[in-house]
Amino acid sequence: MSGRARLALCAWAATLMAACALLPLVDPATWILQAAVLLAVQSGVGAVARRVPLARPLTIAAQTLVTLLLLTLVFAREQAIAGLVPGPRAFQHFADLLQQGGDDIARYAIPAPLESDGIRLMLVGGVLVIGLLVDTLAVSFRSAAPAGLPLLALYSVAAGLSEGGADWLWFLVAAAGYLMLLLAEGRDRLSQWGRVFGGSPRSPGADQGRALAPVRAGRRIGAFALGIALVVPLALPAMDGGLLDGARGGVGSGTGGGGTISAVNPLVSLRDSLNVNEDREVLTLRTDSESLSDLYLRIVSLDDFDGTTWKPSKRHITAVPDGTFPTPAGLGPDIRRTEIRTLISAADDFAQDWLPMPYPPSGVRVAGNWRYEPVGMTLVGDHGQNTRGLTYEVRSLSLQPTAQQLAAAPQASAALRREYTELPDSLPEVVARTAREVTAGAANPYEQAVKLQEYFAVNGGFEYDTQVDIGSGSEAIARFLKEKEGFCVHFSFAMAAMARSLGIPARVAVGFAPGSPQANGSVSVGLRDAHAWPEVYFEGVGWTRFEPTPTRGSTPAYTITDRPGSTVPDPALPSRDARTEPSAAPSESDTCSPQDKKLDACATESAAAAPVTGGDGPKWYALLGWALAGLVVLLIPLAPMLWRLRVRAVRLGAHGRGEADAGPHTLAVWQELMDTAWDLGILPEESQTTRKAAARVVRLGRLDAAAAAAVHRVAD
Repeated sequence: MSGRARLALCAWAATLMAACALLPLVDPATWILQAAVLLAVQSGVGAVARRVPLARPLTIAAQTLVTLLLLTLVFAREQAIAGLVPGPRAFQHFADLLQQGGDDIARYAIPAPLESDGIRLMLVGGVLVIGLLVDTLAVSFRSAAPAGLPLLALYSVAAGLSEGGADWLWFLVAAAGYLMLLLAEGRDRLSQWGRVFGGSPRSPGADQGRALAPVRAGRRIGAFALGIALVVPLALPAMDGGLLDGARGGVGSGTGGGGTISAVNPLVSLRDSLNVNEDREVLTLRTDSESLSDLYLRIVSLDDFDGTTWKPSKRHITAVPDGTFPTPAGLGPDIRRTEIRTLISAADDFAQDWLPMPYPPSGVRVAGNWRYEPVGMTLVGDHGQNTRGLTYEVRSLSLQPTAQQLAAAPQASAALRREYTELPDSLPEVVARTAREVTAGAANPYEQAVKLQEYFAVNGGFEYDTQVDIGSGSEAIARFLKEKEGFCVHFSFAMAAMARSLGIPARVAVGFAPGSPQANGSVSVGLRDAHAWPEVYFEGVGWTRFEPTPTRGSTPAYTITDRPGSTVPDPALPSRDARTEPSAAPSESDTCSPQDKKLDACATESAAAAPVTGGDGPKWYALLGWALAGLVVLLIPLAPMLWRLRVRAVRLGAHGRGEADAGPHTLAVWQELMDTAWDLGILPEESQTTRKAAARVVRLGRLDAAAAAAVHRVAD
């Protein structure tokens, strides 16, 4: 095998090894086989073109043309001319597929199902483009070191999209491919040039300078590129993969029922979910509850405020209890309660690692690997488990405490108050001062909490606006109190912080507000139902929901008092398009109980899920813009090499030169000869004549007779 053929094979392998970092992003990973075959054809065309030989630009053009034909054959055969030649219809189809791929990226969480050609085109086409760049740099121009930049770009995309960055295994695979390419290029260069000398000795009688191995520079660039590969993904803008997907991960990989939930932030994409152009159904409910307005679906509670944001505390997790869950913390026997059953079906594109459930749950029937966090009474997926396409049943308690019971609640324990009233020192004084002013005259914590709710929802002059930045830290709360504009995150954060400043235990819950009832008896929950609300603790009742956000959710009945001016009207539920597709076909059995009929538990078979369309997120043209910007950044380090190639082509080009140009042309060739010798480690000495300089190049470079004669001919 010739040196260039070996180099082309290594370039093909290095590209595929770097592309392996994309494997965790989609499921299944069969696209990599398709990419490998097409990439092999692309590389083979380049090898044949160089064998002919064709000029470098023609070789690159041939590979580009074959790549376009391959993509047309695979993805746009029906739209192509004669099934192969891309025409206007084929290019329009490519644009449609890229649009579809961009929508799928925003629609699906990682790993995305490989159900459409949109994501497949992005993956296969991206690998072919990177492969063409690597082959051009490493094989056509024999510069393997800069070829690490497109490989780095491929790995960085995977690291930027993966949760927590790409796995170390994929980094090692990509790094091994790049080092293999460097070694192959160094071997090929050594086989052509032989030993390269470092130049004349620094002092008379001293040994000649140390030889510069051609691969040494490649090793240095390689080490530099590998270091960048670790740093660049940290600076890349994150792309959210779905509603609240910042709450992913954190569960240990052990096989037992224990573990620890890491402190993660589930609010990353809540505002994006509220701002989607077209609402998308993520959950379908059937329940026997008589009050749908109180059917909030809770995902996780945020009880740790560190001055930067609210987030879940690190908690110990256990196996999901069999049968009935433990009694919720603080709930006494005097509180009226009703157990309800809710059947929940998650959409195929809703992959949430926390299980949405009404609070407090008393039992759950769910398949898969789930763990139970007893403090928040939440379920979190283990070993990659999520809600995608899942149907499960939750038993929960509908609590109906009275205002009198809440007002008479005794003080919570010192340990609980210490944990849930903690505030950072950075919290501005205006937060506590406003809380005291708003709750002036309140006789107990319950009245204080109601006054805080009324301040935000009714008489404080606040407006609901999802376009306001979330902000970070304690200053964001102070800014919200001043500007009085925000959405559920601002209202819940501010009320919880103000309640804590008054010594009232409080936390923030994240999940979904009540959905929209459908004609078939189900309840549809969409992305725009994503919500956050505060929970206040009362001894004897437990954690109790409040609703300070105007026009969102529903005001709890136990917070509506009979005092003049204190009545809080029920805000209207957010209006959304009704969906009439039934989620299941009802059974005609007469033995089905009325309660089971409400839950649709008598269904004989499930209808196919309706296709979900729409979705907000980065469109294909936005992704293309980011890709072009990234390509420009990657091409900046290549500018010196490209300029050097241009200078060499101008110096050595003989087209259109006459006898009158012989002198300047000879001088240009001499300059190119000296620059090339310098590139190879033979440093110029300005004091030497041209003939002595030529003899020095011949001697240090150990040129053969023909090459030596050519050098002397230029010098003469």
